[in-house]
Amino acid sequence: MKLWCFGDSNTYGYDPRGFFGGRYDAPWPELLAEKTGHEVINDGKNGRMIPGREVEFLQFRRDAERYGADALIVMLGTNDLLNGATAGEAAARMEAFLSRCNMPHILLVGPQPMRRGAWVPDDGLVAASKALARRYSALAERPGIWFADAGEWDVELAYDGVHFTEEGHARFADGLAARLHEMEGRI
Repeated sequence: MKLWCFGDSNTYGYDPRGFFGGRYDAPWPELLAEKTGHEVINDGKNGRMIPGREVEFLQFRRDAERYGADALIVMLGTNDLLNGATAGEAAARMEAFLSRCNMPHILLVGPQPMRRGAWVPDDGLVAASKALARRYSALAERPGIWFADAGEWDVELAYDGVHFTEEGHARFADGLAARLHEMEGRI
């Protein structure tokens, strides 16, 4: 199976420890490929928000044709919250995005909730990030959409309260591999 991982810096594998950032050697998509034996495309981009503009949908469709993936794994919303969106607004954006994806199988992942840190100065963002997973879970009631909650996997976050540590990437890959295993019998 060919999996297309569409996400933000936590999919890309951003390493916040360096002055200019960097990338971990083995972010979760690469670890997922090792664990499952599936072909995995890491399409994580730093700063990516939930697509909403027509040009973003056009690019998504071009990439979908180019990749020819069997399933889409999408984990977005954290940057939307960091840029002022409420959990409800982010979920509405995600719903609009998913309605235009036209993929045979979609796994929507509720991002690991943020915690207080250098990028998360208040508890309001923490609460919004926890609420986002609950709202995403409701979207997964639509046919063809599956859901996983990264908040259940004890993903370790770095000092900034947003980005996964190396151990966090390993835990995320373990949790996602288990969820994919559950799904495979029903795909």
